[in-house]
Amino acid sequence: MAVSPRHAAALASPAKPPAALSPLGGATRFVLGPDTLVGAAGLLHPGDPTVAVPAVDWRQALVDVVIPACRDQATIVLCLAALRAQTLKPRRIVLVDDCSGERDGTRVLAREFAHANGFALDVVEQLAPGGRMATLCEQAARLEGDVMVVVDAHVVLDSPDYLEQCVRGLYQGSGVAAVCGTLLPLRDRDRRRWAMSDAVRRWLGGDAWRDPLQAVGVWQRIGGWLADTSHECSGLVHQRFVQRGQMRAFGSVCHPNGAVAYRRRYLDALLQRYRAEDAHLHAAGHEDVFIGFALANEGFRTVHLPGPLARTQLPAGVGALPRLRARYSASLLRTGSRFRALLRPPSAAPSDWWSHGARHEQRRLLEPYRQAFGGLRTREHGRPVGWAFACSLLDKVAVPLAVIGLLVAGLWSWLAWMAVIETALWLLVLGAVAPAARGRTMLKGLLVAPLRYLDLAADLAGALTFARSHGKRASGR
Repeated sequence: MAVSPRHAAALASPAKPPAALSPLGGATRFVLGPDTLVGAAGLLHPGDPTVAVPAVDWRQALVDVVIPACRDQATIVLCLAALRAQTLKPRRIVLVDDCSGERDGTRVLAREFAHANGFALDVVEQLAPGGRMATLCEQAARLEGDVMVVVDAHVVLDSPDYLEQCVRGLYQGSGVAAVCGTLLPLRDRDRRRWAMSDAVRRWLGGDAWRDPLQAVGVWQRIGGWLADTSHECSGLVHQRFVQRGQMRAFGSVCHPNGAVAYRRRYLDALLQRYRAEDAHLHAAGHEDVFIGFALANEGFRTVHLPGPLARTQLPAGVGALPRLRARYSASLLRTGSRFRALLRPPSAAPSDWWSHGARHEQRRLLEPYRQAFGGLRTREHGRPVGWAFACSLLDKVAVPLAVIGLLVAGLWSWLAWMAVIETALWLLVLGAVAPAARGRTMLKGLLVAPLRYLDLAADLAGALTFARSHGKRASGR
């Protein structure tokens, strides 16, 4: 965040890491796991050649932006500055402050920034903690726009056309319910770059700028660099290899990442339905995971676009990596147990996984990967994207169990060769998806490669957490 001396009183409390689980916490780490293998197989798939004929011009859509915030004073100004720099200007920007506290300056800084840059900002103050899912439910029901873009207060839209590309992708078919871009860590140099933007300088009014998230001391800087680099490498592999294969094979990915554009009407109907049925899941799991499962269960698609880029502020230090991974794995398994029908293989033949017959029908509006809507269809026939969901869950259990099995059996040479082969494949994939400086990216991937193996214990801890909580719920019935 940009911090000036005149805001020191509002920023008396220390900066807090994001309260929500980061989507990067569940990114693919192992290229020999089921998740990556199904993505690689998807890259070999020819895809659906149907050319979409949109029913509505995306330029006519009314776009609202909702910013859930909870003690995000360290990044709220940068988040708003990036929104003001977008080529597609939203109709409304709503900041929902979920009981940040009196010592937090999120609301104060947001209002001052909006006033300095001459744009309207609606600020909703929650008097009692409600959680991110409650915020999405309320705003989806209250707003009247066509598109609701959810941008967390610790997310910065790095691409100036992020909203434009996502809204355009949202109107490529009636089955598209959510669109997101690539999400990578927000680094120190990214915060400095946005702090030099005209909007932030106008807000500062000539005051000096200092970064409350800047690492202090050598060890903090090293730990922050390792954490950001690890998330960056795994995020590139997951989003530009695994999810790219999922998009090619199924026309959808499992979960949206970071800043997401939703069809507001679809999201409202979905959340109102599941809010009463699965309120305990909303509080216990990652909201984007739950929404991804629920959308796929109803036959909707979640589209990932590799071009537009957003960046998210992650909890500082390497020590947060295993905790994020364990929580994400437990959330994924917990939500998967709720949507078990989605994990079954489709009953139809592979050639009928999506309705290629739509190209032969006398339809005026064509849509690739066309499917029938409704949870009943999922229960009776499954969904093609269920393969991706099933492999994602299996990845959290199968890989750590395979390593534990080799350790227990004393097959050390096998384990060593597996690590060597897996690391070599990891670097090859990372080099293939690197946007620039391929050699440098591969070197960074090699330096943080040992950190990926800490995730084995984190995945196992997440699985044990899920098993323990699932067992308690089963015994309480």
